[in-house]
Amino acid sequence: MKLLPLVLALGFSQAGLASEADHREFEATLHAPYSAAAAAQEGRTFALTFSYPFVVEAQDIVWRLELLDPAQRVIERWQGVRRLSGKPVDVKVNWRGRAGDPALRDGIYQVRMVAVARAAEAGQARPLSAAETDALLEAEGGHQVEQAWDIAVGAPDTVPMPAFTALPTTAGAREAAARTGGGMVSPMSVPATAALPYTVYYANLHSQTNHSDGGGALSSCTGAQSPQTGASGPAQAFAYAKGKGLDILMASEHNHMYDGSDGTNAAASPATAKALYQSGLKAASDFNLANPNFLAVYGLEWGVISNGGHLNILNSNELLEWEYNGSNQLIGDTYTAKNDYASLYTLMKNRGWIGQFNHPDTSGQFLVNGLPLGYTADGDNAMVLCEVLNTSAFSTNTTETETGRSTFEGACKKALEAGFHVAFSSNQDNHCANWGASYTNRTGILIPNGTALTNASFVAALQARRVFATMDKTSQLVLTANGHLMGERFANSGPLNLVANFASTSGKTVSSVAIFEGVPGRNGTVTQLSTSASTTITPATGEHFYYAKITQNDGNILWSAPLWVTQSTSSSGDTVAPTVSASESGTAGTVTLSASASDNVGVSKVEFYVDSVLKGSDTSSPYSMTLDSTTLANGSHTLTAKAYDAAGNVGSSGATSFSISNASGGTQLLLNPGFESGAVSWNGGSGIINNATTTPAHTGSWKAKLAGTGATRTDNLYQQVAIPSTAASASLSFWLQVQSAETTTTSAYDTLKVQVRNSGGTILATPATYSNLDKGTSYTQKSLDLSAYKGQTVQVFFVGTEDSSLQTTFLVDDVALTVQ
Repeated sequence: MKLLPLVLALGFSQAGLASEADHREFEATLHAPYSAAAAAQEGRTFALTFSYPFVVEAQDIVWRLELLDPAQRVIERWQGVRRLSGKPVDVKVNWRGRAGDPALRDGIYQVRMVAVARAAEAGQARPLSAAETDALLEAEGGHQVEQAWDIAVGAPDTVPMPAFTALPTTAGAREAAARTGGGMVSPMSVPATAALPYTVYYANLHSQTNHSDGGGALSSCTGAQSPQTGASGPAQAFAYAKGKGLDILMASEHNHMYDGSDGTNAAASPATAKALYQSGLKAASDFNLANPNFLAVYGLEWGVISNGGHLNILNSNELLEWEYNGSNQLIGDTYTAKNDYASLYTLMKNRGWIGQFNHPDTSGQFLVNGLPLGYTADGDNAMVLCEVLNTSAFSTNTTETETGRSTFEGACKKALEAGFHVAFSSNQDNHCANWGASYTNRTGILIPNGTALTNASFVAALQARRVFATMDKTSQLVLTANGHLMGERFANSGPLNLVANFASTSGKTVSSVAIFEGVPGRNGTVTQLSTSASTTITPATGEHFYYAKITQNDGNILWSAPLWVTQSTSSSGDTVAPTVSASESGTAGTVTLSASASDNVGVSKVEFYVDSVLKGSDTSSPYSMTLDSTTLANGSHTLTAKAYDAAGNVGSSGATSFSISNASGGTQLLLNPGFESGAVSWNGGSGIINNATTTPAHTGSWKAKLAGTGATRTDNLYQQVAIPSTAASASLSFWLQVQSAETTTTSAYDTLKVQVRNSGGTILATPATYSNLDKGTSYTQKSLDLSAYKGQTVQVFFVGTEDSSLQTTFLVDDVALTVQ
């Protein structure tokens, strides 16, 4: 939630009033019509709105509005001061267009607003000179907001764009069904001729229901609802969004409202709060089972606004809380300290949870060591999205024509420069019962063709940053560079060709293109690199990121995810990249990934990627690796290979499609099941998950190694997961190799126990125990029935125990918890 209207104070209890400080934040929005009305000589009215919920003392809002021509020169300026002491205030600025300057040429202009809230001076707000206005806007200590929008004057030239075939969407599938008179067609069945092998799913990843302060009836919704009083809950939200044509909706509920209060409810029951959260997870799971072409996501919006910052946790199965009731009981599953973002990031990283910065500010939010949007390595691992645009949180519009919108590109740039690897998202923050219907903006998510829309494929796409943000649900923007897809991190030597690929299924054209460049970790300024959709440069040696921004001929904007590039300079003068092609054999069991690679000097390594996720590598020809098919979902996948030479040049193969057909089918619940992302999503001791070549993995390069020291030792490794109550069965499988120096054939001195524990760590069962007696020279697959734990949140727990002599090593790889 971005704003709370002042009127809400009338309906809050004393506990609710205590939290007003959490919601004090100055907001300023600018509405600049992209096109002028007919016969208006390009003149139009710009609307500025200023609001400051729960402000204690009157504020003077100092503002400046500038109009910039296509060369970014200021051609007109307006300024003023408005006193704000309660309700929001509006300012209208009339621009005469060509009636005031007949010499204005056709092109894309920009309207830029800067506003700051400062404690009001005694007496009436006095007019300020331009110099005084600039000084106040640039001074420290105010609450500053910047907004900028492009506008069209006359008939700007259309920007030429590279040929690009629109990726398939569920909308395309519906249209195909309508044309043929058939039922709903699977989106995976829509061909993507001459395009990338992905399907686009359009999402709204920020909204509330009556589990917190949303779900307000459209007839009476004027702001946030008192917690848990709204008319509609998650099930109604998912059904509404599906009916409006969305593919994905996230109900992101405020974590501190599960006690039924916006403050702290001393009488709250922890069991009731936790049960409410679990009911939301179940509502999403039940809806997904009944609606396979839609994904319902239920999670948390964590944090507070004032001196804090909201972020979404998109896949948490635990209720995170910092409040205690009158009996000193935590009103949730897991304690997280309010405003302690560094600790939250670490928890998210250890749990395998992913996050989104919601309506971020450039100052005062997401503080780590006193720095706004402060970087940590764990935060970089956990945070995958940054909300670049949001429509009005309290809109009741259901015709997708809402004009109240805010942009946060400046804060997202700050996050990227800090070192966060985040992609842009565009959402609606709905608090009224119009989920996804207030405007046409969406977050576009790319999932491999043939892969079902599930929580697992959704999370994998976000972790790969295969995302774009759009104000137009009929348009797409995909940035590529030297064969790499947006979201990727790769090494480069020599020229880099950046291509902004745009497609519109509603006939929109492009009025302007901007390619931006920055340096992760520099904490500097992102700069515009080019205005061309195809740009070739040779970056300076070091780290870079690039993203594309496109404005359509109707004023709607799209942002691509960034690409992250490590540029190297070849000391040998070798700038020729290897050539490589990839192939796959097998559809079930052990499948083989192969590559043919060559280079003018020599190939040093070949990496294999399935659906853009690294699965393993090989350093000698013939280049190949094997993969357990059960680690992949049934359906179509894409294989690509990357070849490296000693000079750091990298060549990429084209995408090769292949299919997996595991006999058991089902849905995989575990994250990072083959450990190829390192310790992500798993908890346990340091170094257990590793890629040491002395102990081989079953597939890929990474595996879990428990014990193996020849000294008294216990190693734990686990992942927490919710098993749906609606599942027909649940089966745990994994590949195990036991290496042991023990010579006995009768005594089990060293053991590996496979346990099921509850979310608090209490052992529920030990379905299997393996020991030094099971030693062998190869991996064998194990399978255990966990159907007894349907409807529970459990920990899949491995315990490796070793006595004081003669080592036994337990190697675990390719773990799967599959439900039917």
